[in-house]
Amino acid sequence: MPAIFRLPREQNQEYAVTIHHLRRDYHYGSLKREEMPANPMDLFAAWFAELRSMDLPEWFEVNAMSLSTHRLDGGTACRIVLLKEIQDDSFLFFTNYQSDKGREISANPRVALGFYWPILDRQVRVEGTAEKTDEATSEKYFRSRPRSSQLSANASPQSEVILHELQLAEMVENLDRSLHGAEVPRPAHWGGYRVTAHAIEFWQGRPSRLHDRFRYAREASGGWRLDRLGP
Repeated sequence: MPAIFRLPREQNQEYAVTIHHLRRDYHYGSLKREEMPANPMDLFAAWFAELRSMDLPEWFEVNAMSLSTHRLDGGTACRIVLLKEIQDDSFLFFTNYQSDKGREISANPRVALGFYWPILDRQVRVEGTAEKTDEATSEKYFRSRPRSSQLSANASPQSEVILHELQLAEMVENLDRSLHGAEVPRPAHWGGYRVTAHAIEFWQGRPSRLHDRFRYAREASGGWRLDRLGP
């Protein structure tokens, strides 16, 4: 069995102290109740547009978001997916319906999304319900993807065990060869999810950890209730 690396006790203690002292102050901006729009999606769109307008490094994916689901065994699971569209009060992403997250959403559609944008000292939390998009929406996005991504969506047994490192590459190559250059079909088990928000929280980092937090909660009337939360 491979050796397990452990730091000596003295270094472990020093490492823990170093982590405890990792912190920075936040000075980018603030949130004021009188400036908050009636619809939280308007604020999300403004924040997202501001982020996209900045000169960011290529590796920074502005549309990356965490997706939390309820595991079938009763636990929870979290992973990063990519936001691909915003519609009204919904956030869209695309995936394999037979993946772990697809099976988990099928069993319990209540999910949570998280956006963290440290360059602006901001994060957004979304709680809502996920449902599959219609076939036309899934097909439209699938056709916008590069052919290599279309092939991978067909070939990959997402969340299943891969026997060896070349297996997936071989499956993609075999599929591409079998198509003889024809259009890659969108598999029935691949498509979009629309997360309709029930609550959206905006967090703006402030000095001395006195952060601004505002939560919008959907009311029975269809409007939104706005509350300030303690940091």
